[in-house]
Amino acid sequence: MAFSTLSIPRLPLLLHIQRPKFSFLTSKLQTPFDQFPHLSTLNPRHHQRSSMKAQASVSDLGIVERAIQLIQSSPPTWQSALLSNIIIFSLGSPLLVTGLSLSGIAAAFLLGTLTWRAFGSSGFLLVATYFVIGTAATKVKMAQKEAQGVAEKRKGRRGPGSVIGSSAAGCVCAFLSINGVGGEAFTRLWELAFVASFCTKLSDTVSSEIGKAYGKTTYLVTSFKVVPRGTEGAVSAEGTLAGLLASVLLAFVGYLKGQVLSHDLTLKPLRSTMVQEDVIRILTRFFFQINVPGAAICVVAAQIANFGESLIGASLQEKEGFRWLNNDVVNVINISLGSILAVLMQKIILQS
Repeated sequence: MAFSTLSIPRLPLLLHIQRPKFSFLTSKLQTPFDQFPHLSTLNPRHHQRSSMKAQASVSDLGIVERAIQLIQSSPPTWQSALLSNIIIFSLGSPLLVTGLSLSGIAAAFLLGTLTWRAFGSSGFLLVATYFVIGTAATKVKMAQKEAQGVAEKRKGRRGPGSVIGSSAAGCVCAFLSINGVGGEAFTRLWELAFVASFCTKLSDTVSSEIGKAYGKTTYLVTSFKVVPRGTEGAVSAEGTLAGLLASVLLAFVGYLKGQVLSHDLTLKPLRSTMVQEDVIRILTRFFFQINVPGAAICVVAAQIANFGESLIGASLQEKEGFRWLNNDVVNVINISLGSILAVLMQKIILQS
């Protein structure tokens, strides 16, 4: 009896002391799972959000893969050409604004899209190389040229007229190639004429700009009279040599691309000879296959056309009755002459 009397009052006190421990555990077990980072995956809402993020990342990856496949389309399509130019022009905008006005960039975008559709990445690479070298040559000793009054307008930034005048013949070749004019027998000729047109224009641009900057003695081609730098129809040894090297470099770009493609086809021969011939025929329609004679033809045609352009400039340009014969019109005549000469020389060589 005494034991029970002494122990009973202490029992509630003991339970009261121990209760916080049990209540603490109980409260922890009843808290939401969000308070436990290592158990957050058990939360249905968190799992749903993670699933949505995963689906979004997979969707984004699918869009990127489809875009890459579209760019690599062979033969090129208008969609692949448009997407490729949007990406390239967006990434290359800092360089473009140094050599082109805003309207000139718009004209160059149309040219790039047409070129990619007709000749794929090879044609675009050729035009891009032409633009980079031509812009660099224009910027050489710009302050000196401006002081002498022979520099290009707008700090050398070309407008749409210059872009169209420099690419008119190339655009015609691209349209002829896209529409298959003349059949497969003329496919290589349109390609050769395309390369020759830009070799001609690059040679003309570089020879003119380097001649203005470094030409020691400038001669008029019609009379070999010494004239000031920048005179229409005038040439210099320094400028002529620089223009020749520029055309060789651009022709080499077309030749190099063809050799890379031929090497790839040789390393991976197809089992069927007929299938291999079909593949090569398709690829040669959309990728440059300029060989050494073709590259040489482009260089020679460019030099002859530039000499003709100098004759026109010295005898007709800015003369009475020929005020319409401005630089853009002369550019069209120049590059068209280079393309036509390349085609004629190629036909003569093939026939012989």
